[in-house]
Amino acid sequence: MSRYRRARIEGGLFFFTVALADRSTDLLVRHIDRLRRAYRVVQERRPFGTIAICILPDHLHALWSLPEGDADFASRWAMIKIGFSRGLSPAVGRSASKVARREKGLWQRRFWEHAIRDDSDFARHVDYIHYNPVKHGHVSAVADWPYSSFHRWVDQGLLPLDWGGDVADLPGCFGE
Repeated sequence: MSRYRRARIEGGLFFFTVALADRSTDLLVRHIDRLRRAYRVVQERRPFGTIAICILPDHLHALWSLPEGDADFASRWAMIKIGFSRGLSPAVGRSASKVARREKGLWQRRFWEHAIRDDSDFARHVDYIHYNPVKHGHVSAVADWPYSSFHRWVDQGLLPLDWGGDVADLPGCFGE
């Protein structure tokens, strides 16, 4: 069995890509209220800050801040995945190992995480999160995607409503 090494930075800032097993589905936006509930429940039980987030039909990106003395983002994501999946039908064609572990088979088991290193890295990842719906062709303007923290950033005066027209290709690895 593989042992994945995760960054253990207590109170750190982390970027995540979390994807469904079936990348052709629209499950996350079709059940957006279910995802929001699962996310909120976990955030109340195991606090963390959501700096930026974008939910797309088949995956999501988020930038979190963890509390001081806490580096456990993995259990939080596990709880969110479980909370979202509970009550939904299992995926068709689940592997034997997913059946044995009583997994619905909706999510990819692994997720991408990246520890934010500096202000430039932070800015690049926030931009990537907000620009992602345009990158994937869901909308032509960032402001047109409803499932994004972009709107909160605009309300707080951190970004203009017409932001994103000049962001075409961001350098870096984002776990897609």
